[in-house]
This record gives sequence, C-alpha cells and structure tokens, in this order.
Amino acid sequence: MADKKPHLNLVIIGHIDHGKSTMMGALLIKTGAVTDREARELEKIAKEFDRDSWSYAYVFDKLKEERQRGITIDLAFRKFETPNKYFTIIDAPGHRDFVKNMITGASQADAAILVVSGKKGEMEVGIAANGQTREHAYLAQTLGVKQLVVAINKADVWDYDEDRYNECIQSVSALLRNIGFPVKKIPFVPVSGLLGENLTEKCDKMPWYDGPTLIDAIDKFELPEKPVDKPLRVPIQDAYRIKGTGVVPVGRVETGVLKKGDQILIQPTGYKGEIRSIEMHHEEIPEAEPGDNIGFSIRGLTMEDVHRGDVMGRPDNPPTVITPNGNFTGQVIVIWHPTAVAQGYTPVIHAHTAQVAAKFVELKKKLDQKTGAVIEDSPKFIKKNEAAIVTMSPIKKLCLEKYEDIPEMGRFAVRDMGRTVAVGIVKDIQTGE
Repeated sequence: MADKKPHLNLVIIGHIDHGKSTMMGALLIKTGAVTDREARELEKIAKEFDRDSWSYAYVFDKLKEERQRGITIDLAFRKFETPNKYFTIIDAPGHRDFVKNMITGASQADAAILVVSGKKGEMEVGIAANGQTREHAYLAQTLGVKQLVVAINKADVWDYDEDRYNECIQSVSALLRNIGFPVKKIPFVPVSGLLGENLTEKCDKMPWYDGPTLIDAIDKFELPEKPVDKPLRVPIQDAYRIKGTGVVPVGRVETGVLKKGDQILIQPTGYKGEIRSIEMHHEEIPEAEPGDNIGFSIRGLTMEDVHRGDVMGRPDNPPTVITPNGNFTGQVIVIWHPTAVAQGYTPVIHAHTAQVAAKFVELKKKLDQKTGAVIEDSPKFIKKNEAAIVTMSPIKKLCLEKYEDIPEMGRFAVRDMGRTVAVGIVKDIQTGE
C-alpha cells in the first residue's frame, strides 16, 4: 500500500511542553499507525506511572521506564499514511539529535509541522528571543525545510476561542515571515492533541474555522524534486568487509544518479574504481537515485580506501576537498554557547557523514538575523542567537560543497561539549590544494 504513495520525511518541531508528542501520538492512533491494543498497553503503563491524563505522548516518547519494562516501541510507529501520501516521522523532539541528524543527512526533512501551544503565556514564551519555537523555525529554514504547517495546539485549553487563534496566527506569522518562510502558503490549524480534535476530522467546537484538518493540511505537502541532474555525491556512512564480496561501502545518494558499471572517485582518499554492483534493502538494483540508502561493491577496494565521512563522486566532477591549508566561509547562527565563539576556537564540524575538527580562523561579519544586513565588521566574538559570516579551516581533509551549488552537501553543524553550538551553510571554499 505505502509503496505506491509518494513518500515524504516529516519533522515535528516546536517549544518544549507545547504538546508535540501528545499530538503526534493521537495522530498516529487516528491514522491507524498504532493499533488500539498497543494504545491500551501504553495507557496501562501511563496509569502505573500516575499519568492518568495518559498522554498519547507515550506512543512517541521512548521513555527509560518503558525500556526497563522491556516494552519496545518500534520505529515502525513512526510511519503513517494520509489519503495521498506516506510519511516517515524523523526523530524530533530530541532537539539536539534532530539537528545533528538533519545535518548529517541521516534524515533530510522535506516538510515540518511546527507545534505551537495556543495557551496564554505558552505561545509567547515559545516565540520570545530564547524560545524554542523561534529556534526550531530558524533551524528548519537553515536546514532547507521548505514546507511548513503550523498546529495551534491545546484548543481545549484556550476554549476554542477565535480571537486567541487569530492572536497566535499574528505572532507566529510575524516570526516566520522574519525568518523567510512564505507565510501566505502556510496553513494554521487549530487542534487539541489531548482530545484528538481537528487532527483527522473536523471539530464542531470551532464553527468559525473553515480550513483543513491537520491530516488534510499535511496531505497537501508537495514532493520535492530529486536532484538527479546534479553531480553525483554519495557520503559514505560506513564500510563493511563481506565474505566473498570484499569491502562494501554504504551511504545515501544525496545528488546525481549512480549506475552499475560507473567509473567513480572516492575523496579525500583519491581512490578510483568501477561500480560492480549496487544493493538496496538486500536486493540488487541497476541504479540508485537521491534518497536511496545503498551498499555497493567496487573491485579491488580495501578498508584503507574508504571511511565514514568520505564522499563518492565521478572523476569528471569530483567531490570538493578542503585541506588544512584551505578554508571555507560559512554563514552561521550560534544556537548555544556558555560564553562566546571567538577566533581560534576549534570545535568539531559535522557535515553529511563527516566529523572533522575545524578552527574558526576569522570572524568576518556579524549579521542581523532577520534581514541578513551586516551589523558589525570583524567582530571579536559571536554569542548565542547571533548570526555571522566566518572562515573556518579543517584540521584534516574534509569534503564540502558550496550551498548554492549542492545544498545537500553545503550544510554543517558546529558541535562541542555534546551540544550543537551553531548551524550554518557553506558560502565559499578555498581548497588549499
């Protein structure tokens, strides 16, 4: 069934406690992605933990308690269908992991549901300067999520009041417009996750609302075009030694098309070879296109020739390699830092599947986040919630591309102390060759 429908990756974002898990749990139950039996088991656990308001959240939050009880909530839960589409939910709300996964391409989100609590005070906190509604919306934009639906949650708490709904739309629209989302195209759907209202069928408590239900709204998401006409780029996730086959690298095709018999080049090792076979889901396939997670074999390849973080392309249009003598210019937003980021700071860059330490060589300009205008030239440091143009130099060879040429290979996260410090896109590259 699902195979026939177009497939999209969906990420659920929004401020903590705005009801993301509860709402998604209800949605998964209503679309039949979670059976009643599973729902009842979860309800029982919820009761044992004195959570009688049995938040549907249990469907989603793989809580420690659950693991201790040996109840596994499988990833299969994270797939659901609308009348015309088939969705995989990417691992939000674990915000830090979400950022890392998004950037390392483990999960390229095609679309997002931004959950905003309409409860008085909660919506305001989310969109405030350090609120997560704002932070997540920025991230989604930086990470290339083009399509958005806003769910104004907790309608039962704000008494299905049309004025409050309009207030929320005004505030959230202003925020999204500043960030650069096409607000006119974004549906704002009033819902109650806890009561499951307006998720899959209309709710009679809001006669003033004549827009789509949440399912109808996400069913209208458009399928992004696959970048098949761009140069081939396959970041390597891992390589395995398989008896009788030899070394089999695995990775996800980000751009271009890979065919059996193709001449390829792996960078930065410089290994050239020919594709003997391509496999996906344990079946051999003649060619792979963007979004496909594949394994492939190349005659004569050894474990020295390929590593996680390497990128495969073609000899006539090789992946760009930045050496330690080179650098790249990035436009970054600092999401978190205990003090401030200054010249000489050397955290780890996560880009596609690569993780390489890189040094902030120069802070060029501080930018106004909303307009992109330059506020300060050569700032001494940049702090949380500030945007800047910076130059960075990797301490070992790293494959990156300019965001404007190949966006899939032009995003990066800056991580340190187990957290995401900044996210950015690559503006320019000096390879240093």
